[in-house]
Amino acid sequence: MELKFIQNQPALVFNKNLVIADIHLGLEYELYKSGINVPSQTEKMKKKIDQLIKKTKPNRLIFLGDIKHQIPGVSWQELKEVPEFFEHFSKKIETHIVLGNHDSEIPALVDNVKIHNTDGFRLEDAYIMHGHAWPKKEFLKCKYLITSHTHPLIEIKDKIGHRFVERVWVKAGFDLKGLQGKYGKQIKKFPEIILMPAFNDLSGGAALNVETRRRQRKTEETFLGPITSLIDQKKTEIYLLNGTYLGRLESLKQI
Repeated sequence: MELKFIQNQPALVFNKNLVIADIHLGLEYELYKSGINVPSQTEKMKKKIDQLIKKTKPNRLIFLGDIKHQIPGVSWQELKEVPEFFEHFSKKIETHIVLGNHDSEIPALVDNVKIHNTDGFRLEDAYIMHGHAWPKKEFLKCKYLITSHTHPLIEIKDKIGHRFVERVWVKAGFDLKGLQGKYGKQIKKFPEIILMPAFNDLSGGAALNVETRRRQRKTEETFLGPITSLIDQKKTEIYLLNGTYLGRLESLKQI
């Protein structure tokens, strides 16, 4: 099975499947209510995904949860843009959605799209889920667990103290004892975790290498979601979107 990060894009392909996570349609309306006026980014994302389809020639397009932004309910922007967005792609390609924690209303908004429950599904040798719920035990039989939800970032500080963040890919292994505690001591093998960056440029995220006071008190996890609580952080590798390997997470920690 060949899995490949698309260079300079927060998307991956494996075996003719194009996977994208956390598009958060309608985020601009939430920003507007906070006094920040940003034009809708939906058409921009649509064109970007069209370009990825043209480049990678996939058989399936898979959205890995958090299709819309507002919870609970549906904003006027989402009511208009979500159906149009998925009608555009479902006419071109087999389209799948794995429901995220923002997505309870999605089945009523889209047609001709395959909807998968929050616990994810197996596709070939990969298990695919958003990440806010536990997966089915079937995921243990796969080579990869592809998940999202955290919106992973790395904060970088230059020599004069300026700080900026970059979206990153995370490749990680499980802590075997933690996995056995959840799924049984008979477990000896497990999939590699691929934690996807958010596709929406405005969605923000969590700087994994910044030790906040809450994390120091162990009241906040580095990664979001139950299954990622079982990650072995000593076996966690970080990559920029351009493919640059930054190193293991423990070597990148900042205060």
